[in-house]
Amino acid sequence: MSSHFFLSVDAPGPVLPPRGTIQARYLQGLGGLLHKLGRDPRDVLEHEQIDPATLAAPDHHIKCGAAVSLLEYCSRLARDPLFGLHLAERQEPEAFGCAVTLARAAPTLREGLQSLVDYVPVSTSRECELELVTAREVAELRWRTDTGFGDAQQPNYQGLLLQMKTLQMLGGRSFRPLYATLTFKVGRMELQPLQERLGCRVYGSLPVNAIAFPTDILDTPLVTSDSLVFGLLGSYLAQIRAIAKASLIEQVEAYVRSALSSGNCSVEGCAESLGTSARTLQKRLTRLRSKFADIVQNERINRAKHVLIWSDCTLDEIAFQLGYAEQTSFGRAFKRVTGMTPQAFRASESRKRLLS
Repeated sequence: MSSHFFLSVDAPGPVLPPRGTIQARYLQGLGGLLHKLGRDPRDVLEHEQIDPATLAAPDHHIKCGAAVSLLEYCSRLARDPLFGLHLAERQEPEAFGCAVTLARAAPTLREGLQSLVDYVPVSTSRECELELVTAREVAELRWRTDTGFGDAQQPNYQGLLLQMKTLQMLGGRSFRPLYATLTFKVGRMELQPLQERLGCRVYGSLPVNAIAFPTDILDTPLVTSDSLVFGLLGSYLAQIRAIAKASLIEQVEAYVRSALSSGNCSVEGCAESLGTSARTLQKRLTRLRSKFADIVQNERINRAKHVLIWSDCTLDEIAFQLGYAEQTSFGRAFKRVTGMTPQAFRASESRKRLLS
């Protein structure tokens, strides 16, 4: 089998979280917690204009502002100043998405944490930023959430415990935090239960949100290390991260490649993934002398060439995969761009391989 075919990804899923959103897995466990408090999750979510079906679809995305507002509202509703912490007690590190899978597969704790720093914005939310800061004796895993809500308490209580759970998952039973810091003032009533749950002193009103631990444990090998997963998933996430730095046309092309496989490729969906409107996206493409429809057409033809060369799919199957209504429409479009019918192209490439 050709390595070119083996390394291709035909259905990579969403390219990047849309700007200003976070994966709905961030709210996993919320329904159970609200039921325990005697509240109807549907009513609470609808109060914040969040579709209740979101809780059953962890890979969907919700607006960051709505998620933050929801946690603060739940805290007031339940009269629980540590609601975010109690929600995190029902959650696992996987709330950070597939970046956690990569971190678990890393060779060392240092590389695992760096994987989170690099790829949580790719797998979960572009507004979630982590940083690993090291000194001679003390290291800190810091985080910041750029939601426009300032130092919202409940999301940071939630983030604090989720970060701690992640460090304990990677560091094992021997992991011991030195201290934790938060950027807002922690009330006296909240401080003691917070410190008991985390197992370390917690300091409020400091410049950063962070958990500190000894620097010398960073090079500890991880028992969950898996070089194959670390290499493959790391390479994939690195390619996705590069898209954020790409040109507009490259970002649109990446969206189209992903969306064609799902059968839901639209200029509206592309605009949402880029954090803009369909009208603005079309205007920007026009200024670059391009059109969304042309990009879709080119990506369809490129995908068709790949499948024609490296698979035995019928023309009907290829047409369906690429979103054409029928084989004849696919055939006309392919010939218009390449000057050849799909059958002729496949035969020509087959002859080339036999002669090479």
